[in-house]
Amino acid sequence: MNLHVVIGFGPAGAATARLLAAQGHSVRVITRSGRSPEPGIEHLALDARNSGPLIDAVKGATALYSCAAPPYHRWVSEWPALASATFEAAESTGAVLVMLGNLYGYGPVDRPLTEDLPLAATGPKGRVRADLWKQARERHEQGRIRAVEVRASDFFGPGVTDGGHLAARVMPRLLRGKPVTTLGNPDAPHSWTYLPDVAGALAEVAAEERAWGRAWHVPTAPALSTRAMVDRLAARAGTAPVAVRGMPRAVLGVASLLSPLVRELKEVRYQFDRPFVVDSSAYESAFTVRATPVDEQVGATVDWWRDHTAATGSRR
Repeated sequence: MNLHVVIGFGPAGAATARLLAAQGHSVRVITRSGRSPEPGIEHLALDARNSGPLIDAVKGATALYSCAAPPYHRWVSEWPALASATFEAAESTGAVLVMLGNLYGYGPVDRPLTEDLPLAATGPKGRVRADLWKQARERHEQGRIRAVEVRASDFFGPGVTDGGHLAARVMPRLLRGKPVTTLGNPDAPHSWTYLPDVAGALAEVAAEERAWGRAWHVPTAPALSTRAMVDRLAARAGTAPVAVRGMPRAVLGVASLLSPLVRELKEVRYQFDRPFVVDSSAYESAFTVRATPVDEQVGATVDWWRDHTAATGSRR
């Protein structure tokens, strides 16, 4: 039984930890507050920005999964310390560092996104994400660590709540047959990465030496517009049709004055104003994880949100 250490227990960290445990691994999850243990998973309260305690927590581990993220509006100020401690832990212990990344580092492009595109982001969040992978890759090439990055598009699926564009701002209203408002152009093709597929890719590349030293895109289903996804979700929920409205720029500007999260979304609005399409064929040609069929994604998501809203009384 191998020890796998997961930093962060948000949607991706939780899905990854539970998948690893289901595969028979011993799993240790690190979060600031800790949690009660669950089958196969030990939860440890630790600030992962502190390299000394983090190194102690990772000793003996086969792989270290970096799935934590600072609050959206504090990426630039807090990511460097977290990444630095993670690099030190990987170097000190020899654990394979598996980084969960996103697509911000590419910046705006006018073609499907592939891993060979330059990391040319001009916005602060995109630049910090690009720099984290640059640092990890340099350490890998120097032989100091073994690192791989797995990049996902916008998360979608069971367990994705406040941070998802097809989650808390959409699903509770959709389940009641109410109109929903989304960022950008609701008819622009957009790639949505299903959360269980993220966990599957992270777990797979950790054990594949030929994956290390580069970035990979999580297997992602063909792009569908926000409106098309809402239509499918509403049909599965039995509430179709549901009106879908794009958030006007003026409304976004006013909302950004009140919400740090909305304010930060202005940097990545380009991802929703025009086609934003992920090409994951490189991963699919090399490894075994495949994108879950969209109908299965939609069914599982609607079922999860029904249970979630019933349990929490969410009525956004």
